[in-house]
Amino acid sequence: MAFGVTREELNAWKRAVAQGKIAYLTHFWLEPRFPGIKTVTKVGCSDLGRLTAWCLEHDLDPKYIHHRSPFPHFDLIGPKQREILREEGLWDQLERFKML
Repeated sequence: MAFGVTREELNAWKRAVAQGKIAYLTHFWLEPRFPGIKTVTKVGCSDLGRLTAWCLEHDLDPKYIHHRSPFPHFDLIGPKQREILREEGLWDQLERFKML
């Protein structure tokens, strides 16, 4: 279950993904398979080559890309999520979702 994101934020993420840009969307998330994890960041890009390269640059396995047309994405969770959001300077998402 996802919550804590506005329709405007979701639509902006979808537009960026559709344009082949790397786009980040963090939201609250509850998933019984991952106890203690409360957020996920969806890193999307319609250009699968670019998204694969992004995964490799961040030491992530591209086999975990969700090939969900028209918005393919990689789900970031846990310490790697915080690390990458910091690297990308996405302080607003870190602060908003209490990951600092």
